Amino acid sequence: MMVLDLRCANDHFFEGWFSNTETFYQQKRNGEIRCPVCDDNQVNQVLSPVAIKRSSRLSNENEAVDSPTKQLRHFYKYIEENFEEVGTEFAKEALKIHYGVADKRNIRGTSTADEEKVLKEEGVEFHKIPFPKGEH
Repeated sequence: MMVLDLRCANDHFFEGWFSNTETFYQQKRNGEIRCPVCDDNQVNQVLSPVAIKRSSRLSNENEAVDSPTKQLRHFYKYIEENFEEVGTEFAKEALKIHYGVADKRNIRGTSTADEEKVLKEEGVEFHKIPFPKGEH
């Protein structure tokens, strides 16, 4: 398994996991790799400062995969490190970004049901992700 750092045409960075290089290029050619932020399929590999050490022993296919809890923690950590916390100003900031008043960037925060309704009416795409309090 190999992990590649990827970037979409909208400058969102994310990781992709592939069994080998050929799988990455095949999925890229077929437009199967999509940005998790904006769903863009114009994706390119970027250089990663992290070197991956390969194990000398053969891979055991029966090894347990990461637990769902560990996967969720990794996901929450990614959100915290790659999305700016704007708190209760989420709807206002999202609208500013949508209309080009503010720079395009990943943001996270909270919004009311009324604010979410306005965002939907204005065509602002957003995703609600529950964050457990104090566990991330």
